[in-house]
Amino acid sequence: MCGTRLWGIAGFFACAYLARLSLARVQRGNVDWASDGWSIVTYGVWVLLMAGLLSETRCLRERVFFTLVLANFAMGFGLGIWGHLPEGLAVKALLLAVVLWVLAALASAVVAFSSGTAAPTKRSA
Repeated sequence: MCGTRLWGIAGFFACAYLARLSLARVQRGNVDWASDGWSIVTYGVWVLLMAGLLSETRCLRERVFFTLVLANFAMGFGLGIWGHLPEGLAVKALLLAVVLWVLAALASAVVAFSSGTAAPTKRSA
């Protein structure tokens, strides 16, 4: 992503869209957390994908972005496994998801509009 404006912009719009969807659910009072098998599997696939992408990051800005997205999907996975959440907890989780998506959108914007020549992150052998 670092040095490639297209992926940073795409990440920004995707995260902004997901933040808006989460906020709209809270505003409508639709706070039931998806806990069916397909939703849990989907969250699990996203967690694995984000963990894989995180392991391949080239710069700190990418690492921040993928960590925020991973945290959001991991929360969804965990709460999906939990099953039926109390309404108060579901609202708090959705609001946390909004915050994480907004932060990920901002991180993606930083990736998109900054130089790709920053020092890469250190990787252990």
